[in-house]
Amino acid sequence: MKKEQHRNKESCMRMLQPVTDALYVLNGKWKLPILISLSFGVRRFGEIAKDIPRITDRMLSKELRELEANLLVKRMVYDSKPVVVEYSLTEYGRSLDDVIEALQKWGMQHRKKIVGK
Repeated sequence: MKKEQHRNKESCMRMLQPVTDALYVLNGKWKLPILISLSFGVRRFGEIAKDIPRITDRMLSKELRELEANLLVKRMVYDSKPVVVEYSLTEYGRSLDDVIEALQKWGMQHRKKIVGK
């Protein structure tokens, strides 16, 4: 293998691994919509569900647990009657704001290019 090809492969792998890691954490259809819902403030489970059409309660619960395990979402349980549970983005979760904004911008450009609107 030529030295130049080897260097290019190493550069590719250095770029690929962090992107793969990020996609592993944010994978699936629902995680980004949940994060977007929470970017508008503290939400209760039902409020998140209303923000995201077609997500089932079971899937929302699963995705919230995974986002919490990855330190992106904080779950707060209040000792009241009835018990109140609220979700919010952590500071670490807020670090995705620029990524989500870039995806939104690209998505709008892509829709315009493909659909023509």
